[in-house]
Amino acid sequence: MAGRDQHEPTPKERLAIPPESMPAQPAAERQRNFTEVELGLTPEQAMREAQRCLHCPTRPCVDGCPVRVAIPDFIGALAAGDLPEAARILQRDNALPAVCGRVCPQERQCQSRCVRLHRDGAVGIGYLERFVADWAYAHPDEVGRLERAPASGRRVAVVGAGPAGLTAAGELALRGHAVTLFEALHDTGGVLRYGIPAFRLPKSIIDIEVGRLARLGVTVECNVIIGRTLTLDQLREQFDAVFVGSGAGLPILLDIPGENLKGVYTANEYLTRVNLMGAGMDPSSPTPVAVGRRVAVVGAGNTAMDCVRTARRLGAEEALIVYRRTRAEMPARAVEIEHAAEEGIRFLELLQPVEIVGESDGWVRGLRCQRMRLGAPDRSGRPRPEPIPEALVDIVADVVINALGNRPNPLLARTAPQLERDETGRIATDADGMTSLPGVFSGGDSVRGGATVINAMGDGKRAAVAIDRWLRGED
Repeated sequence: MAGRDQHEPTPKERLAIPPESMPAQPAAERQRNFTEVELGLTPEQAMREAQRCLHCPTRPCVDGCPVRVAIPDFIGALAAGDLPEAARILQRDNALPAVCGRVCPQERQCQSRCVRLHRDGAVGIGYLERFVADWAYAHPDEVGRLERAPASGRRVAVVGAGPAGLTAAGELALRGHAVTLFEALHDTGGVLRYGIPAFRLPKSIIDIEVGRLARLGVTVECNVIIGRTLTLDQLREQFDAVFVGSGAGLPILLDIPGENLKGVYTANEYLTRVNLMGAGMDPSSPTPVAVGRRVAVVGAGNTAMDCVRTARRLGAEEALIVYRRTRAEMPARAVEIEHAAEEGIRFLELLQPVEIVGESDGWVRGLRCQRMRLGAPDRSGRPRPEPIPEALVDIVADVVINALGNRPNPLLARTAPQLERDETGRIATDADGMTSLPGVFSGGDSVRGGATVINAMGDGKRAAVAIDRWLRGED
């Protein structure tokens, strides 16, 4: 990395710097391993990409960031060769920077506001975030620790160690509060650990990020199910405030015949078995999965891409995405769709499953689908899929995975009937994240339903600010 006294590029020189591409494993190699696909920028690449930033006075990229990272500031420090300062800025604003640099949809958020987007491509903010975060974890003594506010004497319980809960816990600890984080599973991370495969997010990154929160004083208690081990009322008695970030762990079912056949999985079950329990990779795993020769995944979001690419890595000869619209409307990140295509994934478009067909022994043997065509836009702005009468097609598959999405698990809310929810089971909150119960806040997927990691983190950060004000008696 160049020194801090290097030449400062002029605006004209910055405009002449071409964008950097992210190095990656070759597709032929990576489709059979779980090692991280993207390899990260070199120091020289990171410096050049940072120098592309024009440091706009209005800072539109910050407005596009749900956790409002001071993007031009950390990029400016990186461009000047001051990596410790870049890391301090990033860690101050983002509780999980190495995670966000890997899985955040920057192209739809901060990078979508970049003024260079339509000229020669947005500044690679996500690439630079990952580079700085990884450098910081390799050089902790140079970065130092974030300074905590004096102890407030107040105690806060955080339910769920996913993105929303981890962010809220870190922000509250920095503000001087004693934070205890309760996680139902045996390890932290929530969807980061059980939902996102290692080839996109190595588990070591989660461990490092959680370790940083622990050093801020956050106490972590795993294997505690709020709603069973402890109730929400008990937490309210023991703590001065509560943040609920319990996520959306209840799958939305296909609701078609054959859904209970052997070899049919929800994405939650499939990815949790593989990511958290080693199924398919460890022969001694107590929770094996059927590998399948021909695997069909229903859906086209990031979770669907995770499932189909995992199936390919576990040994499926053919792995398919079955989607009722076309590739142009797929909600997954463009880079995930591209990586899937490079790895040999097939996309079967304009097909809506209407039945899962089985053998006499109870195992799945295929999907029966309705052919669709695109009509007028719906509320999402995408063209609405409409059935073509009497147009059915059968797809051969010996494993079917439903990746249509999730909604909040009702366990916690069942033991707290006074906690207001909407008709889908999502917890109702005000703009600051306060629920119908005074001192109880919520955010992330438990409020939004299935959403992105960074949106959950944004909720956690906003709620932490509101909790801090509430504990201090401020309006």
